[in-house]
Amino acid sequence: MSSIPKEQPLEPTERVRPTISDAAPRRSKRRKTSHLKVVPETRELREHLKARCDEVAQRLDKRRPLTKEEMEAVARRLLEQEGLPEGYVGWVMVMVSSAFYRDQVAAIDPSRRLFLLPHCLKHAEGCPADYDEFGMNCKQCGACSIADFRTMAEEMGYKVLVAEGSPVVMKIIVSGYVDAIVGVACLNVLEKAIDKILLAGIPCMAVPLLSSNCRNTSVDEDWVREMILTRSDRPTVSTRTYVHLMRAANSLFQGEIFERLTPRLRDSKPNGERGEDLLAGVDPIAATETLALDFVAKGGKYSRPFITLATYDALRGGRATTDAGADVVAEIPDCVFRAAMSIEMFHKASLVHDDIEDDDLYRYGEPTMHRRYGLPTAINVGDYLIGLGYRMVSRDAAQLGPDVAADILDCLAAAHTRLAEGQGAELLWRDASDKRLSPLDALKIYALKTAPAFEAALFTGARLAGPIDHLVEPLKSYARNLGVAFQILNDLQDWEGDDHNKLTAGADVLSGRPTLLWALALANLDPADQADLLATANDVDQQDDHVRLRRVADLYRKANVFEQAHRLVDKHEQRALEAAATIESEPMQHLLLYLVDTVLDRRAAEPPPVVTIEGPTQLPVVAQ
Repeated sequence: MSSIPKEQPLEPTERVRPTISDAAPRRSKRRKTSHLKVVPETRELREHLKARCDEVAQRLDKRRPLTKEEMEAVARRLLEQEGLPEGYVGWVMVMVSSAFYRDQVAAIDPSRRLFLLPHCLKHAEGCPADYDEFGMNCKQCGACSIADFRTMAEEMGYKVLVAEGSPVVMKIIVSGYVDAIVGVACLNVLEKAIDKILLAGIPCMAVPLLSSNCRNTSVDEDWVREMILTRSDRPTVSTRTYVHLMRAANSLFQGEIFERLTPRLRDSKPNGERGEDLLAGVDPIAATETLALDFVAKGGKYSRPFITLATYDALRGGRATTDAGADVVAEIPDCVFRAAMSIEMFHKASLVHDDIEDDDLYRYGEPTMHRRYGLPTAINVGDYLIGLGYRMVSRDAAQLGPDVAADILDCLAAAHTRLAEGQGAELLWRDASDKRLSPLDALKIYALKTAPAFEAALFTGARLAGPIDHLVEPLKSYARNLGVAFQILNDLQDWEGDDHNKLTAGADVLSGRPTLLWALALANLDPADQADLLATANDVDQQDDHVRLRRVADLYRKANVFEQAHRLVDKHEQRALEAAATIESEPMQHLLLYLVDTVLDRRAAEPPPVVTIEGPTQLPVVAQ
């Protein structure tokens, strides 16, 4: 095995890392990667590659988080120079990223770190651990590595999470309980973590399992101990991170901050808990405000307020993404926070109304507003939230400046009306007897329904930061293409989720929702198959739903709609990147690239994880 000469660069990230250089086409995220997840077979080879990854990481620019494409390029270059097969790419990527963040993780107190462990490290035969509603309740019998690692981590003050999957990890990070992640997982799980955790600039380290068979697996245990015990002084370089802005967006809707920014106009503080009678003892005049504010604070990702705050920060230099980010966020004026919150008010209003229109049963794990309080009350609460959204901006017009407030309100009004137009077109099609739909009409509906929310969040943040005449068209083009790509991907995942949950796959067909997949099928099929597809969709009473879905799926595959839709996602993603590349602000370019990578999640929907959180500090598991 040869070594990599020190003077030989590892493109593209070792020296000056590009922004969205020339909007070059990127490798499709939907390609197969199973052949890239081979673990080096011998300990000697793993040790050698680990040392090489350490050397490479020391020469990377640590000021900004690595993208997945950059990390893969480094891994491939390293393996090429070592004369090793590409199958090790995934493993090398994990080791490079761990070395990249080692100094930053080491500088964070263990009490602020989250330690992730997989269930599959246990010995399946004879394991006394029971599974409860949260996951595995380890007995600490000492028969496997889980108890040993957990005990060591807990003694140092770590929070410990034993989980089959970790979608909840971002919630824990954003909620402010931990600042770094260390863990053990198979390469399949670690690949998914890269998309969310590393892109956000969250310090993390991992040791890959030696196999991915999810049963009685093993790991290089001394590497895990070394990772747990790592400690050092503050690193000389800190990677930019969006964590401070994510936490700010989340905190806007929690506790005292929420009460301060959205002071109640009525004496509407509820006496009951959410699970009980929320309106107990509340004046009837104040009931609408009580229900509205409770619904806004219930949950969600709060991605729209994050986009607004991150755009505002990026166009002011991106200081909130530095290690001084917490102090920078604390200086943001309340009028900016309220403007960011306004878009969430509109979003929550649309959820209440969408639930009514689709007659959904649950939202955030609870009965939907109209199911719990009745249709008239739910409509009224949605209307109240719309008014409150506008009020969040108009009340600060003097502080924002009349021109800024007017521009933001005009943008919000335009987004609101376009969203209603798109939803109206969808409802008319859903209830029509003629189910024909052209791909162009489907894309128009997508552009109206999904893009305005992205555009409003971006525009609001940009206008809060200053004049934006030069940004209006690029942001509009970016938002339109990102929104369309997101909606197409959502339609694809409605079908691709069949591997995980057969009851939800194809739900759009059963609900009569117009989709691009449907339109492409009608455009590509011959007249006989078109008639078959239309008859299958309309035959609600005569055929079992599973029979209908199987027939629609067969016709979709015959029309090659899935592959065509994926190509359209790639096309609109590329157009979004081209629009972003015209914006001269480097922090803004990085934000727009980050949003593309995180919003356009190419993986099919997964079932909720089963987790148990253990350690000296109990963490709340927040609903997604």
